[in-house]
Amino acid sequence: MRNRSLLVVSIAVVGALSLSACGSRGGSKSGSDNAGGTVVTIGVDAPLTGPLSALGLGIQHSTELAAKVANANNEVPGVTFKVTALDDKASPQEGQQNATALVADKTVMGVVGPLNSGVAQSMQQVFESATLTEVSPANTNPALTQGDKYDTTKKRQFKTYFRTATTDAIQGPFAAQYAYTDQGKKKAYLIDDKKTYGVGLVAAFQKEFTKLGGTITGSDHIDDNNLDFSAVATKAKAAGADIIYYGGEYPQSGPLTDQLKKAGVTAPVMGGDGMYDPEYIKKANNNANGDLATSVGAPVEQLDSAKKFVADYKAANYADPYAAYGGYSYDAAWSIVQSVKAVVAANGGKLPSDARSKVVDGMSKVSFDGVTGKVAFDEFGDAVNKQLTVYVVKDNAWTVAKTGTYAG
Repeated sequence: MRNRSLLVVSIAVVGALSLSACGSRGGSKSGSDNAGGTVVTIGVDAPLTGPLSALGLGIQHSTELAAKVANANNEVPGVTFKVTALDDKASPQEGQQNATALVADKTVMGVVGPLNSGVAQSMQQVFESATLTEVSPANTNPALTQGDKYDTTKKRQFKTYFRTATTDAIQGPFAAQYAYTDQGKKKAYLIDDKKTYGVGLVAAFQKEFTKLGGTITGSDHIDDNNLDFSAVATKAKAAGADIIYYGGEYPQSGPLTDQLKKAGVTAPVMGGDGMYDPEYIKKANNNANGDLATSVGAPVEQLDSAKKFVADYKAANYADPYAAYGGYSYDAAWSIVQSVKAVVAANGGKLPSDARSKVVDGMSKVSFDGVTGKVAFDEFGDAVNKQLTVYVVKDNAWTVAKTGTYAG
C-alpha cells in the first residue's frame, strides 16, 4: 500500500539480491551487499504525492532498483549505493528546496529527476553551483539544455544537467507529422496549461504542423487549478478542427477530454508524454477512445533490452508500477553509477575529495546498452536516443500506433 504522507523517503538499498544488471553492463554477480564500504547516495526528486505521483513513484522505485542491482553485483567495489527520494509535489519552489537539501548531503553524488520541466528550471542553478550531477528521465523542454534560442543558436546551459529522455524539439514535430501525414488531419486547435512543458510542446507541434500545410483554427489556455473547461470546450467545438492538440499533463487533460466529448467535439485529442498514462483514460471517464499521445522511446515491454528490468521490477514487489519513465529512470541512475565507477577506478579504488566534479566530468564519457537502448549524452547533455512512440486509446487502453524518430 502506498504511504502518500511521506515527504522524504530515504531507503538504503543494500542486501544480497539475485538480480543481474540489465543489458551488457557486466560487473560481479556475487550478490555482495558491500557492507562497510563508502556510502554513495543517489538522490531522487519527483512528485511522490499528489496528482502526478503515479509517474513520480515509478521514477523513485526504478532508481532504487538500479541501486539494488549495483550493490548486488558489487558494481563499484568498496561502494554501497543508497537512494534518498524527495517529494517536489510538481512545484518549482519545492524542487528548489529539495535541490538545496540534496546538495547539503555530501554523500550525494548524483540526482535522478525531476519529472517536470518547470521544476527543473528551479533546480538547475542550485546543482550547477554545487557541481552536482542531475539526470532527468522525463524533462523534454529543449531550453533546459540548449537555451531559449535553441531553434537558431544552441548553447549548453548547465554542465551538470543531463537527461535520458528526448526533447520536445523532436516530440512536437514527430506528433505533428503523425497527425498530418499518417492521420490526414489538416486543421488543429491548440490548448496548453501555460506551463513550461505544455507551452513548449504546443509551439513545437504548431511549427511543424503549419510547415507541413496544416491550419491552426484557434488556440486557448487552461488554468490547471480549475477543472471546469466548459468555456474551452465551447470554443474548441466552434473552431471546427479535426484534431485537438494539448500541451500539459493527464490530471487536466483527462477531465478536459471528457468535457470536450460531452460538448460534442468529435475530433481526437492528442498530447505528449505528460498525457500518456492510464490515469488519463480514467480521468476522461473512459471517454478517450481514439485519442493519441506521444511518449519518449519505444515501449519498454517490447524491448529485448528491458526484459531483465521488467522482470526484476516485478520481483522487487514495488507497490507502484514503473510507469512511463521507469526505464529512463533506471538508465539515469545507472549512468550515475557508471560515472562513479570510473571516478573510483581512476583514484585507486576510493572517492576523491572532489568526487562530485569528477562525476560531472565523467558523465560525458558514459556509454552503455541500457534498458531503453543506447545510453550516452551529446554535447548539450541530451540523450543520444531519439526514439518516440505514438499511442492510441483503443477499448479504454493505450496501444502502440507507431514507433520511430522525427524526420526533419
